[in-house]
Amino acid sequence: MLVFAITVLNWTAAFGHGTSSGLRAPGVQIPSLTHGQMAVIARYRSDILALASEQTETDLTFRRLVNYGNIQYTYCLWGVVPGSTSDEQSPFNECSHAYLSATKAILEHMKTMPGSKQAAQQLISEIDADMVLSGASWVLCQFSGEQFSTGKVIEPQWRGVLFHWPSFLTFSGATVVAFGGVFVLFKPRRGW
Repeated sequence: MLVFAITVLNWTAAFGHGTSSGLRAPGVQIPSLTHGQMAVIARYRSDILALASEQTETDLTFRRLVNYGNIQYTYCLWGVVPGSTSDEQSPFNECSHAYLSATKAILEHMKTMPGSKQAAQQLISEIDADMVLSGASWVLCQFSGEQFSTGKVIEPQWRGVLFHWPSFLTFSGATVVAFGGVFVLFKPRRGW
């Protein structure tokens, strides 16, 4: 009975928070980013995706990485929640690590593809120089060592929104605006 309980506890711990438990999720494995690297990749995300969209000959790994990055970006509410990439306490920080790690993996994979080797390498050099200048590899957070996989979507920590002030204000403001918009649309009009 004790062995069963320990096995269940290990299993739930492994799948309860990310994939950093050492168990490999199915799919393409995606290396992690440091917190500082994440900020630099966020600045170059549109350039990386623009290069990716130009690819005419792709492979399964490339398509999985792009799809995963898009899914994670959507789960992270398109990066619009304040602090999602800069604040380690943000309930959106882990999923931001996931989509930005996928973005970097897309660029890394493009340097192996025939149609994008040179452009990808040039962009990698530019990003690498930016990372060195900003000291990006030294800025770590709790998710910096986490490995991601195209087989496991990382959701925001929704309960954390209540305890993370910038996220709470963002969602509160969006709710007020939405209700205000509904009120204006359905307000009875006089004189018509």
